[in-house]
Amino acid sequence: MDENKTVDRQRARGRWKLFAVLLVCASPLLASYFTYYVVKPTGRTNYGTLIDPRAHPIPPMASRTLAQQPTTLDAYKGKWIMLKVGGSDCDQACQDQLFTMRQLRTMQGKEMNRIERVWLITDEAPLETMLLRVNDGTRMLRAPKDVVTQWLPVEPGGDAADHIWLIDPLGNLMMRFPKNPDPTKMKKDIAKLLKASAIG
Repeated sequence: MDENKTVDRQRARGRWKLFAVLLVCASPLLASYFTYYVVKPTGRTNYGTLIDPRAHPIPPMASRTLAQQPTTLDAYKGKWIMLKVGGSDCDQACQDQLFTMRQLRTMQGKEMNRIERVWLITDEAPLETMLLRVNDGTRMLRAPKDVVTQWLPVEPGGDAADHIWLIDPLGNLMMRFPKNPDPTKMKKDIAKLLKASAIG
């Protein structure tokens, strides 16, 4: 009996140690969310608009690669995702967004590998070859327009395609940047989040 009690105590200690390790690893990200959504310090200045991820979870969607392989945004969990959405007829505003995403990732220096760039293409039309070449490294997925539109929150009269979005490493939609954004201000927001989080 004593031997069994000793084994039970050792198992309990082991579980507590594992829980403590997990808590330490997750605490920076949990602290940042607590600060953003609970404490809300008056001195905080964000350029992007914070989004409550509980109200806008990533929906199931039949997305796939350009090679028609099924995949989802979950494939990039563990990294920060800069997201843009819109049709394949990529006008100048769309090209500017893609360029901004490339530049922002590069501007993060040694932290750049913590970021993925994803474009959810909301139609079936082919992409121009030059567009593919210039944006090599951007993950391009086809996704249903109606699902994407219902998921992403915009101001009345707004269009989700006008914005660059940010998803955290746990798969939570958390920020929307303005239309025609200032890359310098975006860089500061992203740098703060990377610094606050030990995840991703």
